[in-house]
Amino acid sequence: MRASLETADIAIVALYFVLVMCIGFFAMWKYNRSTVSGYFLAGRSMTWVAIGASLFVSNIGSEHFIGLAGSGAASGFAVGAWEFNALMLLQLLGWVFVPVYIRSGVYTMPEYLSKRFGGHRIQIYFAALSLILYIFTKLSVDLYSGALFIQESLGWNLYLSVILLIGMTALLTVTGGLVAVIYTDTLQALLMIIGALTLMIISITEVGGFEEVKRRYMLASPNITSILLTYNISNTNSCNVDPKPDALKMLREPTDEDIPWPGFLLGQTPASVWYWCADQVIVQRVLAAKNIAHAKGSTLMAGFLKLLPMFIIVVPGMISRILFADDIACINPEHCFQVCGSRAGCSNIAYPRLVMKLVPVGLRGLMMAVMIAALMSDLDSIFNSASTIFTLDIYKLIRKSATSRELMIVGRVFVAFMVVISIAWVPIIVEMQGGQMYLYIQEVADYLTPPVAALFLMGIFWKRCNEQGAFYGGMAGFVLGAVRLILAFIYRAPECNQLDTRPSFIKSIHYMYVATALFWITGIVTFVVSLLTPPPTKEQVRTTTFWSVKGRNVKENDAKGELYKVQGKSILKCNENANHIIPNGKSEENIKNLKPEDINLLVTCRDDSNPVISVSHSEVETPVDCYSNGQAALMGEKKHEEETDERETHLKFIDWFCGFKSKNMNKRAVRDVEEETVCLQMLEETPKVKLLLNTGLFCVCSLGIFMFVYFSL
Repeated sequence: MRASLETADIAIVALYFVLVMCIGFFAMWKYNRSTVSGYFLAGRSMTWVAIGASLFVSNIGSEHFIGLAGSGAASGFAVGAWEFNALMLLQLLGWVFVPVYIRSGVYTMPEYLSKRFGGHRIQIYFAALSLILYIFTKLSVDLYSGALFIQESLGWNLYLSVILLIGMTALLTVTGGLVAVIYTDTLQALLMIIGALTLMIISITEVGGFEEVKRRYMLASPNITSILLTYNISNTNSCNVDPKPDALKMLREPTDEDIPWPGFLLGQTPASVWYWCADQVIVQRVLAAKNIAHAKGSTLMAGFLKLLPMFIIVVPGMISRILFADDIACINPEHCFQVCGSRAGCSNIAYPRLVMKLVPVGLRGLMMAVMIAALMSDLDSIFNSASTIFTLDIYKLIRKSATSRELMIVGRVFVAFMVVISIAWVPIIVEMQGGQMYLYIQEVADYLTPPVAALFLMGIFWKRCNEQGAFYGGMAGFVLGAVRLILAFIYRAPECNQLDTRPSFIKSIHYMYVATALFWITGIVTFVVSLLTPPPTKEQVRTTTFWSVKGRNVKENDAKGELYKVQGKSILKCNENANHIIPNGKSEENIKNLKPEDINLLVTCRDDSNPVISVSHSEVETPVDCYSNGQAALMGEKKHEEETDERETHLKFIDWFCGFKSKNMNKRAVRDVEEETVCLQMLEETPKVKLLLNTGLFCVCSLGIFMFVYFSL
């Protein structure tokens, strides 16, 4: 019997949508979106609260509500380990990775790799891999799980609801850029936590307390006799109906099929290092911080928030099994298909079923809005980050002379392209067996991402690591992982009452152990090849390693003293300061011969001593960006201005929609790439702030370790 939303519920959902669109359009009017930094990095003006909330919501999407609760229903506490692991890795991001990214002045992760190693091979490999992972794991899983929730709660047409959601999300992202994404995320974080906490309290009260949840979960098996009488099932066999004996332990035996503890610590952690420390969706938010203190504060806040999913998502999933064992723990593939349309299992409906059966009218609308918030938040994160990677890492390499205006339009067109792919992907998702979806996303990530984590860690900590080592190490790991992934799709796990005829190396070796092997193979190949080939140039490691954050040379400090007496939105007058600015990527010899007009036209690293990373002359002619009283503008040649004058009205509307300022604001040149001295300024911390942040770091890490120990003993 499907419960439906009342008028009050629908009114709450509609109100929520109106509020979100208002925030998006507010960001569109108020903030500076006409520069690359403005659109993609929110003008580097965000505070720790907004970023911390955005980090949490970008991660907790609808697939978490469906997948974490489903895994909780199927196998107990184990899945919470991912959340506590993330709590630690977020601090690694704030204290190790982000200072390096800020110091090297990059917007995207492929751009960092290109700057650290030189050449474009690694940059393109990583950009392409990121886009593949976004479209075929994150987008597909989000759409499937969001659609599943809407179908379970409203009975709406699957395609209609998904297309509506994608369309609204894309409109928000295209018009407002990262500012809109981060502000709507802040609202959604609040809404999600309130809604999910409410459901947790209602459901724990229903069962009789947390200890009672643990006791009754171990007894939550379906009534097979009743099911066989109720449903018309030809197959009377049953399998996997009882809870697992170690369901209340988090880290389990080395041979466990869910979370073997050596595999989790050694294999899952490197795969998660990619997601938390080197994935564009997460890092882009932290790079939008005003300075390093706000960046670290945001990772601390997100770390504390990561304690919540265990209690507000996993535990309600377990309660759903206690209350609706006959449906959630279906007895065989035939029964499962009749209950939820998937032969693989019905644990995925645990959370939506709980919402529809336990939550009173009005609150049900709030929970519906929470689920829509989760889905939209994940989609807008992916759209924004994927368009950043495509525009700055792939398109800009193909068209070196692209103007800033062209880059902005291409970014928005690429969002539209991803929308089309997402909608085309929906029928495939409907055909896929959803029971194993959450485990599939972990498995796909574990086969493809450990090599990337190895490259980032070696690039940041080992100065001797070079382009050849990184490329051949990365390719070795990628090829092995891709082969194992293809084999996993060819040899699917059989249904629970069928004989398992898969080869033993696929059946017996857990994907987390494969991830461990990939991580170390990549590291060893990178190490050996780096030592056999010439070391990287001084320019490549000057601003891109962990050690460059610690030691800043005198030349840079002098420049900092002259330029950085301003706070927050630095007012830099390009023409006046041209002689003092040190362009990022220029060696000191080049700087002595630099003329002011070179600085006005400089857009990217050009180190003539290194032919691998030097660029063609056309790239230098790109119109570039510079900050002036918080307003951004574009600088081009005279003929560009003349063309602007003759533009039709509808073209001016397109410009307004995409966030370009009118011609009379475009008086000053604006730089694309942040000046090196700005980056140094962002890394400054006062002793009091440093002490406060380090105390927070100690608290959050202690809490994470305590949680692992408490739930594993």
